[in-house]
Amino acid sequence: MIPIELSRRYPVVATTLGVGVVGLVLLVTGSGTASGWLVGGYALAVAAWQAWSMIRDLLHGIFGLDVLAVTAITATVLVGDHWAALIVVLMLTGGEALEDYANARAHREISALLERAPRLAHRADATGAFVDVPIDDVVAGDLVMVRPGEVVPVDGLLEGDGASFDESSLTGESLPVEHLPGEQVLSGSVSQQRVAFVRATLAAKDSQYQQIIDLVQAAADSKSPIVRLADRYAVPFTLVSLVIAGIAWWVSGDPVRFAQVLVVATPCPLLIAAPVAFLAGMSRAASSGVIVKSGAVMETLARTRTVALDKTGTLTHGQPVVDLIEPADGTTADDLLRVAAAAETFSAHVLAKTIVHAARHKQLRIPDAVGVEETTAAGMTAEILGRLTAVGNAGHVERLTGHTPSDRPVPPGHIAIHVGTTEGYLGRILLTDQVRNNAPATLHALHRLGVRTVAMLTGDAVVTATHVAEQIGIDDVRAGLLPADKVAQVAALPLRPVAMVGDGVNDAPVLAAADVGIAMGAKGATAASESADVVIMLDDLSRVATSVAIAQRTVRIALQAIWLGIIISVGLMLVTVWGVLPAIVGAALQELVDLAAILMALRAVRPGPTEHELGRELRRGVELRAVAGSR
Repeated sequence: MIPIELSRRYPVVATTLGVGVVGLVLLVTGSGTASGWLVGGYALAVAAWQAWSMIRDLLHGIFGLDVLAVTAITATVLVGDHWAALIVVLMLTGGEALEDYANARAHREISALLERAPRLAHRADATGAFVDVPIDDVVAGDLVMVRPGEVVPVDGLLEGDGASFDESSLTGESLPVEHLPGEQVLSGSVSQQRVAFVRATLAAKDSQYQQIIDLVQAAADSKSPIVRLADRYAVPFTLVSLVIAGIAWWVSGDPVRFAQVLVVATPCPLLIAAPVAFLAGMSRAASSGVIVKSGAVMETLARTRTVALDKTGTLTHGQPVVDLIEPADGTTADDLLRVAAAAETFSAHVLAKTIVHAARHKQLRIPDAVGVEETTAAGMTAEILGRLTAVGNAGHVERLTGHTPSDRPVPPGHIAIHVGTTEGYLGRILLTDQVRNNAPATLHALHRLGVRTVAMLTGDAVVTATHVAEQIGIDDVRAGLLPADKVAQVAALPLRPVAMVGDGVNDAPVLAAADVGIAMGAKGATAASESADVVIMLDDLSRVATSVAIAQRTVRIALQAIWLGIIISVGLMLVTVWGVLPAIVGAALQELVDLAAILMALRAVRPGPTEHELGRELRRGVELRAVAGSR
C-alpha cells in the first residue's frame, strides 16, 4: 500500500505508483491490453498537464527539461512503450516532489527564534509592583525586571546595581559581559546571577532581538531559486534530438522513424543522473557528519569562492579556558590557582567555573573559604588560609587589599582575573577562548579547493578579532558587527558564491542571507541550524572543507553522468536514423543508458582522492599545531 502521508503530500507521485501497481496486476493476470490503456492513458494525461505548465513557463522565458519530458512521454506512448512513459512520468513528478519538500524546509527556521523570544515582561506599574504584561505592551520608558536566566525582552538602560549578561546570542561573545548602571543592555541577552532592572529605550517590536527574527524571515524569503543542473542542457539536447528525429523522418519518409528516434532520446539520463549523484553526495556528506539540505545547495557549495566565518564557537571553542598563570614573586602558579579556586567555588559565574575546573584538572587541593561574598561585576571576597582574599578585576582587588595589581597589558583576546590578600598581591590568571587546533589547516585546505577569500565576521572588538586572525591566516577581518551588520557585510563581499559559517542565534540571519549558510550544529542554536543550508553535526571546523570537497566531487560526477547519458543517447539516435533499431529494442537500450548514467552517478557515494588527500593534510596540520603549542 502507498503510505497515506505520501498520498496526501504528493498525490501525483502516489497516483503514478498506484497506476504502476494496478498495471502490473493487469499484465500478470493476462489483461495486457487493459494494462497498456491504463498506463499509456495515464502517461498522456500527465503529459497534457505538464504541457500546460510548460506553456506557461515558456511564456515567462523559462525552458527546462519539461519540454523534452512531454515529447518523450508522448513519443513512447505512440510507439507502444507505455512502461517507459510511466518511468519518465515517475522521474518527472518525483523530482518535483523532492524539490517541493526541500523548499518547504527553508521556511521553518523562524520557528526556533519565535519559541525562544519572550512573550511576557515583568513591568513596573504605578505602585512600583511588577506585573506580567504581553511583551507588545512594553513601550519606551517602562521599567522591566529581568530575573536570572531570563531573556531581556527589550533594549534599554540598566538601573540599580551592576549586572552580568550573556550576550552570545547577539554578538557571539562567549564570555559574560559586565554592565554598570546607565549602560545599554540589548534584548536577547540573558541576565546572569541576579535580578536586573532595565529601563526600556525601545518598544519590543523595534528592539534588537525582534530585528534578528525579522532579518531571518526577510533573508529566507529573498533567496532566488537555483536552476537545476540538468536544465542547462535541456535546450541543446532537445533541439539536437528533434533535429535528428526530423532528419530520420525526412530520409525515410516514415513518421514512425521520428517516434523511434525519440524513444532513445528520452530525458531519463538527464532526469536521473543529477538527482542520483546529488543524493549519493548528500549520503556521503551525511556519513561525514555533514547534512546538505538539497542538491541545489550542493551545486552552489561546489562553486563557493568566499568563505566567511564567525569567530566565537566557530573558529574558537566558545568556552573560556585558563591560558596563562602569572604568579607574583614568592607565589607559585599552583598556589595562585588554588587560592583563586577556593573563592570561585562559591560563584556561578562562567569565569569562576573555568578557574575551579582548571584547579581540579590539575588535581590541586583547594583550601576552605569562609565569609564568602560576591560583588557583581567585580569579584569575590573570602577568608582563605586565615587571610582576607580578593579575587576579580584589578579595581576590586586593590580596593579590598590595599595592594596594586599588575599593570602589565592584558594580551588581546584575554581576560585577567587578579588575586590578592591583605599581605600582598599574589598574581593574575589569564583566561581566553582558544582557537581550534585545526583552524589554520582548514583555511589552507579551503584555499586549495579554490576558495579565493576567507573572511571573519564577528561581534568581538577589532583587537581581539585581529589577534585571532593573525594566528590562523584570515584574509579579511570585519569586527564589531551586530547581526544586521553581518548581513550587510555578506551582501558586500565581492567574490561569489559566499558561504557563511557560524553557530548561535546571532548567526541565524546571516546564515539565511548567504548564498550557502553552514551551521556548526553540534553546539549551535536550533535557529542557526534551521536557517542554514548545510549543518555540521560534529564540533569539527575541518568539516567545512570536507563539505566543499564532497560538493565539488558530487557536481563533477553529476556532470560526467549527464554527459555520458547524452553521448550514448545521441549515438543511439544516429544509429536509429537508419532504421536498424526497432522501437522495442530502442526502449530496452535506453534503459541500459539509464543504468549507465545511474552507475556513474552513484560513484559520488564513495570518497574521492581529493578527500583522502585533504584528510591527511588536515591531520598533519593539527599535529604540527599541537607540537608547536606544547613548546
